[in-house]
Amino acid sequence: MATIMFFSLFVGLNKAEAQASLNVNAAGAILVDGQTGKVLYEKNADTVLGIASMTKMMTEYILQDAIKHGRVKWDQEYTVNSFVSQLSHKTELSNVPLRSAGKYTIKELYDQMAIYSSNSATIAIAETIAGSEANFVKMMNDQAKKLGLKDYKFVNSTGLNNSDYQGHQPTGGPDDENAMSTRSVATLAFRLINDFPNVLKTTSISKQKSVDGVNMPNWNWMLPGLVYGYQGMDGLKTGTTDFAGYCFTGTAMRDGKRFITVVQNATDASGKGSYEARFGETRKMMDYAFSNFTKEEIVPKDYQIKGHKYVKVIKGKDNKVEIYTKSPINMVILNGDKKNYQPVLVLEKSKLTKNGELEAPVKKGEKIGILTIKTKNGEKVSFLTAEGQKKLQADVIAAKTVEKANWFVLMMRGIGGFFGDLFGGISSAVKGWF
Repeated sequence: MATIMFFSLFVGLNKAEAQASLNVNAAGAILVDGQTGKVLYEKNADTVLGIASMTKMMTEYILQDAIKHGRVKWDQEYTVNSFVSQLSHKTELSNVPLRSAGKYTIKELYDQMAIYSSNSATIAIAETIAGSEANFVKMMNDQAKKLGLKDYKFVNSTGLNNSDYQGHQPTGGPDDENAMSTRSVATLAFRLINDFPNVLKTTSISKQKSVDGVNMPNWNWMLPGLVYGYQGMDGLKTGTTDFAGYCFTGTAMRDGKRFITVVQNATDASGKGSYEARFGETRKMMDYAFSNFTKEEIVPKDYQIKGHKYVKVIKGKDNKVEIYTKSPINMVILNGDKKNYQPVLVLEKSKLTKNGELEAPVKKGEKIGILTIKTKNGEKVSFLTAEGQKKLQADVIAAKTVEKANWFVLMMRGIGGFFGDLFGGISSAVKGWF
C-alpha cells in the first residue's frame, strides 16, 4: 500500500518529431537497450519460434558461470569420444574437425563454439560440465527458469535438429528442436553480456584458426570488416535450420549506447529467407536505434518535488522534514520525448500515520518512499527483467534527522492543543450567538 502523488516536472519542451514506423520482416523481432533491457520495439515477441544455434548463448552462459564458480577451468582438457569426433567431421553442420581421442582445452572448444558455432565443440563443453549432454539439457532448462525466461524448450545443447544427431540425440524426439520466444532470446542475450561481458571479446573476433589450423570465420557477417560490416557490432549469435529459418541476435555499441536485436525467421520484403535478410533486418533496427534514441536524465539526483518538498512530522523536535531523490533516473528514450515522462511520488504508507505524517524519530537518509515515472500518453514502459524495471525509480529520502521531542515538550504541545481546541470551540459558540 502506498500514498501516490502525481505532478508535472517538465514544462516548455519542444514537441518530439514523429517517428517513422519500423516494420521488420521476421516472424519475431525485438530491439532493446543493452544496458537496462528497456524494450524499444517488438514484433510477435512472445510467440515461441525456433532458435537454431542461438541456443549456444545458453551453453555459453552456463559455461561462463561454471568458470566463475570454479567448477570448470579454461585450461581443463576434454578427450574427444567417437561420437563427437564423427559429428565434428560433418562440416555441413558447422563444425571444426576434432581428432578422435584427441585432447582439447575448454578455451579451445569455447572459441570454436563462440566464433564458428561448432556443434561438436558445444557437445564437448556440455559433457565436460554435466557429464553428459542429457544432463546438460536439464541444466539449460533449469537455468532458463532461474533467468526468468517464460517461453522455452531445450532438447540439446547445440540448436541442431535432433535428426542431425542420427539417433544419438540427448533428449526429446527424433525431430525435436529448441525453441524460445523472441523476448526470452533477448533476455538471455541481455543477461549473457551483462553478467559476463568478457564474452564480447570472443564474439567480436571475425576469424581465427583452431589449434589444428582449421580456419574459423565468424558467422556474424555484421562484424566490422566483414561483408555486412556494421560499426560497433561485437556480437552475438547466428542460427539457421529449416525449422527456425534465418535467425540472429546482434549487439552493437556506439557513443556509450548499446543495443540488442533479435530476429527469428527473417526474410526479405518478398518473404524469402537468407543470410542477407537476417543481417538486413538487423541493420534496419540498429540504424533506427542509433538514430532515434538517446540516454537522458529524466529525474536528477537530489530532486525536490514541487509542492511536496516536505513531509509533516509528529512528536518530533521539528514538525516537518525535507525530502529529495537519492539518485537520478536515467533512461534511453526517443529523441525529444523527455517531456512525455511524468514523475510519480510513492510514499511508504507503512511509515505514515493515517493523516499522512511521519512519526519521529526520522533519520537523515532514511527511505521515505520512491519516485518513479510514467508516460503521459499512456504507453507502457517495459523491460526484459524485474531489475530493469527498477531503473525507473529512485529512492526518496529524508534530508536531515528529526529527533523525537522529550516528554515535557510533548506534554506542553498536548496542553496547548487542548486549550487551542477549547478556545476554538468557545469562539465558535460565541459567534453562533450573534
